[in-house]
Amino acid sequence: MCEKRSYYLFFLGRHIYHMEPGNNTRISEFLLLGFSEDPELQPLIFGLFLSMYLVTVLGNLLIILATISDSHLHTPMYFFLSNLSFVDIWFISTTIPKMLVDIQTQSKAITYAGCITQMCFFFIFVELDNFLLTVMAYDRYVAICHPLHYTVIMNPRLCGLLVLVCWILSVLHALLQSLMVLRLSFCTHSEIPHFFCERNQVIRLACSDTFLNDMVMNFASVLLGGGPLAGILYSYSKIVSSIHAISSAQGRYKAFSTCASHLSVVFLFYGTGLGVYFSSAAAQSSPSSATASVMYTVVTPMLNPFIYSLRNKDVKGALRRLFGGKL
Repeated sequence: MCEKRSYYLFFLGRHIYHMEPGNNTRISEFLLLGFSEDPELQPLIFGLFLSMYLVTVLGNLLIILATISDSHLHTPMYFFLSNLSFVDIWFISTTIPKMLVDIQTQSKAITYAGCITQMCFFFIFVELDNFLLTVMAYDRYVAICHPLHYTVIMNPRLCGLLVLVCWILSVLHALLQSLMVLRLSFCTHSEIPHFFCERNQVIRLACSDTFLNDMVMNFASVLLGGGPLAGILYSYSKIVSSIHAISSAQGRYKAFSTCASHLSVVFLFYGTGLGVYFSSAAAQSSPSSATASVMYTVVTPMLNPFIYSLRNKDVKGALRRLFGGKL
């Protein structure tokens, strides 16, 4: 009898021990600390980010409207650009509206489910940006290196298939990362020194072992980050070789001008992304990581339409026609 009771107590103790982390995963909410807790700075932060959000949404909507309404822009290059603008609208909408509402309501809380959902959508749209920029580099490669076969290679079916593959890979990666976070146990400490549920900051709050999460994240970063970047670099190495082979200076300038806007966006996207990655690695939970993320999550989507409209005669012409020549 005593032996059975001892076995029962031993089993119960092991059950409670193993269930304890499970109870911690039922944490009801996290607290997003944002940039500053100073009440005097909140109106300034609210006004600044509201302005940036509205400019981003309006600018990208104009790009989409211009490409849809103008028949001159019904080409693969601008089809991908309109998809990029659509993604950028949703990219910035996953983080900024929640932050603006928090400032207005003076609340920093985000539910556990809301945090995982925000993280999932963030991964979807950041990867879509990544893949679409790679597809756009391939489009420029075909246009410059194989101009005679461009319309045959970049047909509507292939363009639609490339965008579909971008969405499928992005969603699968986002679901994987979200499921990896869901398996973790969280302690009572729930303060995130960021303005959104950034994956690395959330992982640092976990009580359970995060080795597998870090391995998956690093593998995904190399495969899904380094792979597309390598594809872009390879495409432009071929593009540069082809441009050098053009005899006239005017021809070289015209060929390069079709890539200038895309190159600017690539440098902006990967430059700010790498900056966030290294600043996050250097400053474990410093507000500097949140500040660096602004360039990545807010400034880049905001500047993309300006880069394409200011450096692209076709887009400027389409916008003028869209507004009846008033621009």
